[in-house]
Amino acid sequence: MTVGPRRRRVIVIGAGAAGSMAAIFAARAGAEPLLLERTRDGGRKILISGGGRCNVLPANVDESRFVTESSPNVLRKIVRSWPLAEQIAFFEGDLGLPLVEEVESKKLFPVSNRARDVRDGLLEMATRSGAALRTDAHVTGLQPVETGGWRVEVGHGEALAADAVVVATGGLSVPNTGSDGFGLHAAKQLGHTIHPTYAALTPLTADPPQFASLAGVSLGVTLTARTAERSSTATGGFLFTHRGYSGPSVLDVSHVAVRSLAEEPSPAEAWEFALRANGSRTVLGAVRDEVPHRLAAALIGVARVDPTRTLAELRREERLRLIETLVRGVLPWTGDEGYKKAEVTGGGVSLAEIDARTMESKKHRGLFLCGEMLDAFGPIGGYNFLWAWATGRAAGLGAASSSGGE
Repeated sequence: MTVGPRRRRVIVIGAGAAGSMAAIFAARAGAEPLLLERTRDGGRKILISGGGRCNVLPANVDESRFVTESSPNVLRKIVRSWPLAEQIAFFEGDLGLPLVEEVESKKLFPVSNRARDVRDGLLEMATRSGAALRTDAHVTGLQPVETGGWRVEVGHGEALAADAVVVATGGLSVPNTGSDGFGLHAAKQLGHTIHPTYAALTPLTADPPQFASLAGVSLGVTLTARTAERSSTATGGFLFTHRGYSGPSVLDVSHVAVRSLAEEPSPAEAWEFALRANGSRTVLGAVRDEVPHRLAAALIGVARVDPTRTLAELRREERLRLIETLVRGVLPWTGDEGYKKAEVTGGGVSLAEIDARTMESKKHRGLFLCGEMLDAFGPIGGYNFLWAWATGRAAGLGAASSSGGE
């Protein structure tokens, strides 16, 4: 009787987007994965994404929209390791989950519009492929073993042995889904460089909220945020809230540069035309043709122009002041909603210390890091799931190989 080689035991910490994908591909590659999940079910960020619909992927990928303080070259290699077309084929073919594009937002959703189908499908595939899932498992420690492999501490004193460990515990965003920063802390303890973390893709607040009376008003805008070091622009939906501002353009504003179409008239030119087209109209009447009534009244007030005057009666400086407010008006803000409402965590483990092909740590053999804990994120619209799927897959395949942790 011939006994085959022992299957590599891989422990995956975190049953979210990256972790579930790591477990699937580790099992497919012949390993024996154990998927440890702190909550009772796992994948809670998947469940709440896209308003409960889960925007699985973007309809197309612009690599320049990813943000990192690490090497953009390493980031590109990781993103290209599992191209968008192949990811779509996985979800539609392997997982049996047809996707449909929401043309307006350029996002891909499951045809069922049920995020639960995505979460359940991934976990079911993981177990069907040979992974074991253990929920309510709170990992408290992670150490390399001198003789090779890893020791993972769970709960109160229980120790599990593994040939390789995949850390997919997410970042710090939406803590009520189970994200507690364990992976970031563990990576730091193991000598990894952690770029300063911050809440990313989160609503902005104003104290006092000057436009609180406009809460619920939404429109499409182009926003630009500038600091001494960088300038970023985002175009998309904008929503006034009781505390400040939200919507896709706000969430992306400090991270994404949006290209404008040169052949289209500039916003200033468009407003100049609108405010000259019919001199007999009132200022309020002309502006509210383009934006919601309450917003029109508020912006005219900021510009210090009498809304009852006709366009023909405006002095040149008044017209220019109104145009400046409408096109480049400054939104007063004082803070943000923090990790509680952040879509993702900015900063994280330096990509320079990760093998871009396998996601293995360059500091410890047999340690694989993936998902949100890495120093990279993209805009809303499926980019961060694409990152999770790609890094999770690479980590799972890497952990299952014979090159690490032995």
